[in-house]
Amino acid sequence: QVQVVESGGGLVQPGESLTLSCVVSGTGNRFNLFTLGWHRQAPGRQRERVAVITPAGTTNYGEFVEGRFTISRDNSKNTVYLQMNSLKPEDTAVYYCLFSGSRPTWGQGTQVTVSS
Repeated sequence: QVQVVESGGGLVQPGESLTLSCVVSGTGNRFNLFTLGWHRQAPGRQRERVAVITPAGTTNYGEFVEGRFTISRDNSKNTVYLQMNSLKPEDTAVYYCLFSGSRPTWGQGTQVTVSS
């Protein structure tokens, strides 16, 4: 029953910013109990963890983030965000939202392209 829907991807130039959103439905009012995350996958590479946030608000980031990204959540909206600043061409990938739940559920992904 859980549905995960990402939005906000697009084409930006190096150094610019982009914010991704992920709305989770069908959680039975238990959205606040679970960890959420953003993962990405570029062509020819395995999917890698970008950022995670726990129910308590604790965050963790992939080493490549280097302080450029911020993950946050709004439990009243069943939404998790990824604010990305100082984007690099290497950030180009499909970005996926993960709702950990009792059984993890992935979104369909949203394309982020960083190119001059």
